[in-house]
Amino acid sequence: MSTLSNLTEPNVPQDAWCLFLDIDGTLLEHAAHPDAVVVGDELRTLLAGLDLQLDGALAFITGRSIAAVDHLFQPLRLRAAGLYGLEHRLTRDGPVEAAGEPADIAALAEEIEAELGSADVYIERKGPILAIHTRAAPQLLQRATQLVEQALDRLPAGYRVLAGNAGVELMPLEAAKGAAIRRFLDLPAFEGRRPVFLGDDTSDENGFEAVNEMDGISIRIKPSGPTAARHVLAGVGEALAWLAAVSQTQSVTAGSFGKTVRAKAGRD
Repeated sequence: MSTLSNLTEPNVPQDAWCLFLDIDGTLLEHAAHPDAVVVGDELRTLLAGLDLQLDGALAFITGRSIAAVDHLFQPLRLRAAGLYGLEHRLTRDGPVEAAGEPADIAALAEEIEAELGSADVYIERKGPILAIHTRAAPQLLQRATQLVEQALDRLPAGYRVLAGNAGVELMPLEAAKGAAIRRFLDLPAFEGRRPVFLGDDTSDENGFEAVNEMDGISIRIKPSGPTAARHVLAGVGEALAWLAAVSQTQSVTAGSFGKTVRAKAGRD
């Protein structure tokens, strides 16, 4: 694990690379309710340009469902792993491999909603994942964590509790961003490219570890403690600025668009 003192800002990649992006806290500032965030046209344009520049080797790796991602970024559609890799869309316009809500998770969600479902606590039901958002009520985070930890004893084996910056989630063990990244790296669009992953939360640590194993570039946004990431950016604004700089100056090794970028960079 790296500490804040030995993390550095990332350099612009110089070889063939691909890009994996968390959303909340990385591309967008957190809000008390996940539906309160807004995507501006400037961000859509930036992501569309990067996707073109990388010949499609770009994917969201997020805890949101893919349906929620599409609604947020519409009309832009990119490759995506939703629900921490329990959902996938492996091509921009392809079908979504979805995940349903098990009956035992549905029952637990209703129990927790009965106790904590106030205006200040948002309980998000994401198929097999149950997320309790306490950003607007931090005093309830401990109780929310206690409820999901107690539920592990009566749920089938194969679930884990993941504490975040402002909430807690209950999810299957196979929900892991690192596994989602590895799945994309097996696709022709990503194969042979160096992975770059930007994330901001404890749920992204598994993705950082996977990227590090492949000599990739792991970037933690606004870290508050030890992290597996090897690089740091101070916040969402800095992450967007870095991505914009990459889009403007990066030499891409494949595709006519990349050749144009290299030619322009050589004249500067």
